[in-house]
Amino acid sequence: QVQLVESGGGLVQAGGSLRLSCAASGSILSINAMGWYRQAPGKQRELVADVTDGGSTNYADSVKGRFTISRDNAKNTVYLQMNSLKPEDTAVYYCNARIVTGRTVWGTNIVNTYWGQGTQVSVSS
Repeated sequence: QVQLVESGGGLVQAGGSLRLSCAASGSILSINAMGWYRQAPGKQRELVADVTDGGSTNYADSVKGRFTISRDNAKNTVYLQMNSLKPEDTAVYYCNARIVTGRTVWGTNIVNTYWGQGTQVSVSS
């Protein structure tokens, strides 16, 4: 079993900062991409940022220059540093990871996508 546990959400005023963390645990051989998604009320879940196991990052246009994603491979943890927060950043933020949990008899990786439980980020104007 694999679990993703998030922390760091909360209420902050516009212009403030928050740092989200997500730690993966369980039967993990390795982790490919890790990322953060968010879902605001009445809207679809959208990608905020992700990072590959090699360190390449990708950001939604709406957060470029304000958010920074990073990961600690030794701790199986991904972080999202959010600066200059805006009310439109208010959403439930979900951690996502593609994790190798085993190998087939032919030697290919068994990869599954896992989600955290979500953490609320609220930005007041």
